[in-house]
Amino acid sequence: MRHQFHPTVLREYDIRGIIGETLGADDARAIGRSFGSLLREAGGSTVAVGYDGRVSSPMLEHALIEGLTASGCDVVTIGMSATPMLYYAEASSEEIDGGIQITGSHNPANYNGFKMVFQGRPFFGEDIQTLGKRAAAGQWVDGNGEVSKRDILDEYVERMLADLAGIEGEALADLKVGWDAGNGAAGPALEALTERLPGEHHLLFTEVDGHFPNHHPDPTVEANLADLRELVASKNLDFGVAFDGDGDRIGAIDSEGRVIWGDQLLMIYAEDVLKTHANATIIADVKASRALFDHVTEHGGQPLMWKTGHSLIKSKMKETGSPLAGEMSGHVFFADTYYGFDDALYAGIRLIAASARLGKSVTELRSAMPNMLNTPEMRFQVDETRKFPAIAEVTERLTTNPGPEVENVNATDGVRVNTKDGWWLLRASNTQDVLVARAESDTQEGLDRLMAQIDEQLALSGLERGESVGH
Repeated sequence: MRHQFHPTVLREYDIRGIIGETLGADDARAIGRSFGSLLREAGGSTVAVGYDGRVSSPMLEHALIEGLTASGCDVVTIGMSATPMLYYAEASSEEIDGGIQITGSHNPANYNGFKMVFQGRPFFGEDIQTLGKRAAAGQWVDGNGEVSKRDILDEYVERMLADLAGIEGEALADLKVGWDAGNGAAGPALEALTERLPGEHHLLFTEVDGHFPNHHPDPTVEANLADLRELVASKNLDFGVAFDGDGDRIGAIDSEGRVIWGDQLLMIYAEDVLKTHANATIIADVKASRALFDHVTEHGGQPLMWKTGHSLIKSKMKETGSPLAGEMSGHVFFADTYYGFDDALYAGIRLIAASARLGKSVTELRSAMPNMLNTPEMRFQVDETRKFPAIAEVTERLTTNPGPEVENVNATDGVRVNTKDGWWLLRASNTQDVLVARAESDTQEGLDRLMAQIDEQLALSGLERGESVGH
């Protein structure tokens, strides 16, 4: 037996496709066979499996388990769950050697996919390509694994609540928070968690529905926060928290309805973490505001700008011993008192904890941040064969002949250019045939000049910004 995947589904950070078109049961079975074979050869034998609330997820789970057990792996099923619950099952159990979550994350309802962890580390990049090669060659280990079930919801909630221990009761008792699960997989865990939390909690859309009838579950798109904003305003709440479809990315708004973007959340978390981890390395991706890196320095930390992508950030955290990292996209990773994986429910708890420990409301913390002018993340279509060469051309031009306005160029991930006006970024997406651009300045005039520089560099490579496309 051999299996060939559709060329678009094996991505940099995960496996993702359109059900019935590029992804189906045979693919899931082959993923199980290949992942299970690789794990067996590395000395592992037990895999935790969870799935999100999409209509296609149970079908994929069934086929995935068939593939894993046929490779001789034992499977521990945790059922319908948020992705961080799968990560938790893997991280908290010595018997479990790997994990696979079936999830389409924040993609449209007809998508689905797989996020994987292998012996405590992210499984991505070359790992995923190896998985594809093993399937194409039919190079699989044979065996006959067993399946067992484990209910981890209560244990998972208990573990999150542990991080509020030691905070004065009054600081939490008066808190009023809104939560929007977006009909995603985090809903049941959110209900169980808020039942146990002190304070007043108002919940939206906790019923899991893979059709996402209320709004799309992507909290980085401001339009998707409209219901939460209305809830916070009508109930006079302290702040609001929203999740993506599988619960590993957080979005937030303060009591005035202002969005607290991923890098701004990281500013709050960093200020809290650096009180107990002086001089620690705090990691953020190349899309983050200069204000964040300055804030980390001001509070005694070492800021590190790194590549975008949750798997890449997790790997860099392990390498540097960083207690905290995050991305503009709302992935936040805590390794100070937690496991270092991205968990939006836990990030919600840590926002409550940070506010209490810092003695300031979330709105006060948001108000203290400098008013930078940012563009949203602009994504525009570029042919797959041109996206990386175009970035290489821009980098080459700006490093060999930068021009008087360029102060420095950072090529960590794409090209990030600092000027007296602020900074701009151009990078190739690892998951789509798009280029991503972003710019930040103190003034509108400065922002206009930065955007003109982006357009100039694109034109020199025979490209134009054009209409921004979605995720």
